[in-house]
Amino acid sequence: MGLSVGIDVGSTTVKVVVLDDGIVRFWRYERHLSQVRQKTVELLGEARELLEGREFSVAVSGSAGLGMAKAAGLPFIQEVFATAQAVEHSGESVDIVIELGGEDAKIIFLSGGLDERMNGSCAGGTGAFIDQMATLLNVTADELDRLSLEHEKIYPIASRCGVFAKSDIQPLLNQGANKADVAASIFQAVVDQTITGLAQGRELKGRIAFLGGPLYFFEGLRRRFVETLGLAQEQALFPDWGIYAVAIGTALYAQEQGESFACDPLLDKLRASTGQITHRNTLPALFADEAEYEAFLTRHSAAGVATADASTYEGRAYLGVDCGSTTTKVVLLTEDDRILYQYYSSNRGNPVSVIRGQLMQIRELCGERITIAGSVATGYGEDLVKSAFHFDAGVVETMAHFKAARHFCPDVDFILDIGGQDIKCFKIRNNSIDSIMLNEACSSGCGSFVETFASTMGYDIEEFAKLGLLAEHPVDLGSRCTVFMNSSVKQAQKEGATVADISAGLSISVVKNAIYKVIRARSAEELGSRVVVQGGTFYNDAVLRSFERELGLEVTRPAIAGLMGAFGAALYAKELPLRYSTTLGLEELKGFAHTAKATTCGLCTNHCNLTVNTFSDGSHYISGNRCERPLGHRHEKKLPNLYEYKLERIKALRGRPGPRGKIGVPLGLNMFENLPFWHTFLTELGYEVVLSDLSSPALYNSGRRTIPSDTACYPAKLMHGHIENLLDKGIDTIFYPCMSYNFDEGKGDNHYNCPVVAYYPELLRGNIDRLAQVRFLYPYFGLHRPRDFVKRATRYFRELDPTISLPQVRRAADLGYAEYARWHEELCAEGSRAIAAAREAGRPMIVLAGRPYHVDPEINHGIDKLISSFGIAVLTEDSVADLVDPQRVRVLNQWTYHARLYNAAKYCTLQNDTELVQLVSFGCGLDAITTDEVRDILERGGKFYTALKIDEISNLGAARIRIRSLLGAMEERNTRRENEEEQA
Repeated sequence: MGLSVGIDVGSTTVKVVVLDDGIVRFWRYERHLSQVRQKTVELLGEARELLEGREFSVAVSGSAGLGMAKAAGLPFIQEVFATAQAVEHSGESVDIVIELGGEDAKIIFLSGGLDERMNGSCAGGTGAFIDQMATLLNVTADELDRLSLEHEKIYPIASRCGVFAKSDIQPLLNQGANKADVAASIFQAVVDQTITGLAQGRELKGRIAFLGGPLYFFEGLRRRFVETLGLAQEQALFPDWGIYAVAIGTALYAQEQGESFACDPLLDKLRASTGQITHRNTLPALFADEAEYEAFLTRHSAAGVATADASTYEGRAYLGVDCGSTTTKVVLLTEDDRILYQYYSSNRGNPVSVIRGQLMQIRELCGERITIAGSVATGYGEDLVKSAFHFDAGVVETMAHFKAARHFCPDVDFILDIGGQDIKCFKIRNNSIDSIMLNEACSSGCGSFVETFASTMGYDIEEFAKLGLLAEHPVDLGSRCTVFMNSSVKQAQKEGATVADISAGLSISVVKNAIYKVIRARSAEELGSRVVVQGGTFYNDAVLRSFERELGLEVTRPAIAGLMGAFGAALYAKELPLRYSTTLGLEELKGFAHTAKATTCGLCTNHCNLTVNTFSDGSHYISGNRCERPLGHRHEKKLPNLYEYKLERIKALRGRPGPRGKIGVPLGLNMFENLPFWHTFLTELGYEVVLSDLSSPALYNSGRRTIPSDTACYPAKLMHGHIENLLDKGIDTIFYPCMSYNFDEGKGDNHYNCPVVAYYPELLRGNIDRLAQVRFLYPYFGLHRPRDFVKRATRYFRELDPTISLPQVRRAADLGYAEYARWHEELCAEGSRAIAAAREAGRPMIVLAGRPYHVDPEINHGIDKLISSFGIAVLTEDSVADLVDPQRVRVLNQWTYHARLYNAAKYCTLQNDTELVQLVSFGCGLDAITTDEVRDILERGGKFYTALKIDEISNLGAARIRIRSLLGAMEERNTRRENEEEQA
């Protein structure tokens, strides 16, 4: 067979294999750090002894290899075919190949015809994802693997990209979750992403070969795959050549090409192919020269803060701690607002340990001369810090940042805070917060966005940021999420962009994302003339310069931009009416100990994953709860919660035996809305209606393998589990109609169901093989025209059972319509009672607005209970939508559920004690419209807009902050109104 060389240039690594008569004589695997050609030349140089003096064939493969192959004139093979060749060459009997690389993931089905599924632009569930998560936990990748082998439980963590995963992991760390459990959960997230994101409805069974670096190096990941897929030992193949599979297949392909090369000419070809292309999509330089940059620095140095010498100061001091998403910040203030002590650093995956160390330093520094007279915590870890170290109070971070900004600019109009994973924007009017905008779950405009790319390229964030300041040709990367940006950055590198050009381009991208995706500003005038920017990201002068240039506005950046949360918390501590502080003293800190134990709450059907933190003084802090029950205390009087009311009504429905047997109905999507009609109609026709069980993670997992697309919303994905649940119950007739139209409520221009709700039965029929073994009924019906429905239903059901007559169908339909109307009337009446009860108790109300299926606890993740825990009554959009006239909006108002949202928003603007929070499911394209319209209605009516994006991940850390931010803004606004009334 001769001598051949296979070069596999992946997204993060280069693999080189030399075959001699089909036998591997040389293999190397190294990271290329974006220096693709240089690293390839280096590895081929190591194989010189085998290659020199002999002719050999060569070929290239890999996601980053095509450009090099073209430039050097070398044969190229697509990696899927290279992998298939390697597996065939191995002689192993394999049905499926799962290969995970640095940023690429693929599944190749070999049995039953070659079929390949590969990730697109998203690097979630790959080696790069694992590297990011290891960095977040402040461990090496090897340490992450070792930790995972010691886990006791698995937390649900998003894996579709590192950004979302961080939003799930950081609260767990801040709340004291065991690192071993988090490590194993990260690997489980990779497995889940592979099954749902790549398999796309095709079952993973037979003998599976697991290839690629992550599966080769991480035993914990291998275990999670085997356990999740339920593979026997002989079904899971983890070969020694797994990381070289593509390179081996490429070398085999090279032999087929027949073209011969010699060692030195090949190396010369590769060296000569570098730097041949220049990138063209560039932006103007951030600074023309050093002088312009120095002038910029001088202007921003004005927003400084005075300091005091802790070694000589005597008196009272005030402590603020901001335990953020990725960093911990500490500020100790004097009576006259000078900083005695400050700290800013990474959480290192263990915020409790970091804060304890800082408090001990502060106590030693203070000695007997300085008295800590007050302490306040803020940020993601606020409650944990308060409990662990007996802080005097906590404050939601939005209020802390507002307090700090006013210190530097008392008449501030607009505040933009960009942190590690969060963007917070505040519009200020009459010296109080008028509206709050936050990024939802994507942190592509945040500090971690730039930091991720810096580490990928081998730089720390400070060095990387400085490189971009004087870059001559910043790359225009637009405003995209981290994983999509990867491909843009790689393309820019291929076209000759320098690291400095990319650094500058990323800084500009951060700003564009904040302005156009979070603030959504159309002009600088919308922000006002006095803008304060803060957060650690603004330490990056390139980001600050980009922001000023994009808006054409000079802004204020405090010298302590990254400490503003802690600084604001310290200012709050000064205002506490305390005789003394309860903060732990030095001796207590020396004896401080902290353990965290994971458990599951069994007090209700939510089965929350709790983390029980126990401290050395015997006190406890429980996190992960969605209500107050596991904490052992509840409000004296239970406030109305219409989510609970609607759910209990659904749960109370029971089928009764009928002469025509059992008929299954899946409890999801529009069935939460239309079930009163269908349950009555089918029962009256003589069927015993059997509902699927309420949604749960287990139910979702039972149908996950049949989901053909990862971009569908979670409520739709759950329908696969509901169908499987009915089949597991032995139901042989399942009814789930397609419905283009909903009931006509007269609130909009039309009354459509969204396409997913309307036609998802068609998708289920095409992707769940077991449905072919039963009678799956998915007729097209419309309930908006009762007479037409009776005619169509009679024809349809008579085909199923000729004994069904027109009078029977008409009677069943009449009773169904009457029952649906009764349910709606009772809901509205319950809404009126809830409003009256809340007002009698003097409590505020929130309309938790969404779709009918958001009542499902597995979909809403207990957000209604979370809101109730703050002493707020919870209403639904459909309980108040009839209390105002139909709204005219700027878009075609053709969806029934959306029309209710607009009416509910209008209702809230007419009530002083009612706000609206909108639930939005990831993957809902229509909500790109509704969110803008609902925001517009609310803000025109002087109300705040809060949206909570939700999917299968149930961590409510971000939701809690958003709701508390809303409550804080409401309190500020009410105080302002009271002051205005007093002055009048």
